[in-house]
Amino acid sequence: MAVSNLGLVGECDRFPYHQDDPAAYATHMKKYHSFRVKGCDSVLGYIVNEVVDRFDWPTESWSIDPTNRTVTLTAGPTPAERNLALAQLLENAVKKDLFAVLRGWRNELYPVYGPDGEFLLEMERCASPLFGIVSYGIHATAYVEDEYGLKLWIPRRSKTKQTYPSMLDNTVAGGMSTGEKPFECLVREAMEEASLPEDVVRANSTAAGCVSYTYMRDSRAGGETDLVQPEVEYVFDIKLPATVVPKPNDTEVEEFCLLTVDETKKALANREFKPNCAVVLIDFFLRHGILTSENEKDFLQIITRIHRRLEFPTVSYAK
Repeated sequence: MAVSNLGLVGECDRFPYHQDDPAAYATHMKKYHSFRVKGCDSVLGYIVNEVVDRFDWPTESWSIDPTNRTVTLTAGPTPAERNLALAQLLENAVKKDLFAVLRGWRNELYPVYGPDGEFLLEMERCASPLFGIVSYGIHATAYVEDEYGLKLWIPRRSKTKQTYPSMLDNTVAGGMSTGEKPFECLVREAMEEASLPEDVVRANSTAAGCVSYTYMRDSRAGGETDLVQPEVEYVFDIKLPATVVPKPNDTEVEEFCLLTVDETKKALANREFKPNCAVVLIDFFLRHGILTSENEKDFLQIITRIHRRLEFPTVSYAK
């Protein structure tokens, strides 16, 4: 059965909204502990209760309050001290194989920010869903345009990839490590994933805003499910000349196909795309006048949902 565009957005922005049903929201929140850092007043993420129970929390650097359902990193006050305490916690969890998501260790560090963009700490990428922190990334749609209209370069993920194997993706996508700027991340990922030369990317890319949502991981993501994953994705369009063809440059992508708008819409409706990649393509269609208030009955809801105000501190760019 075909899924509507709003339905696709709902598969990505899955965390409930308080204003929709306050009582149901309050019940849902009992499933989580709030992740905090000593000295910072903000909640930085939501940790599923079962995850809290499974970790071995060293009391000299962590404080667990089961009544108020909080997990507080008390090490500090510097980011380096917090990083050390977190790294030791994760190292122990890996040794004991406590979490399936940690088997996908990436050696990439994601930043955690407090209010006003204060850098608090960083953590291994694959551990970020365990703590429910905001992560940042880039997604780009490469396309060609001629007298017959738009065609989009769509990759298929490797069947051996740990997360969302064999699903369709955006042309270029990747997470931003600590200190990385969105455009430089785009340039790096474009070569790594799509063999797009730096000069081509710099000359043909346009920054197109961002999308934000709060995902809850399902079985397709690999590892534990229902982990909270709030994300900000910086979006880029890459208008390529017909002579430039994206090609796989690593083991993450099996092939690139040039699809028409109608073919892309059909694949979206068939749920062939990774959930957040579907959102990025819907955003592309909105910005390019392919989806409008005249032909999309859920127009306003979709625009609102793909620009969610997240429950945690965010930064507009990586400082």
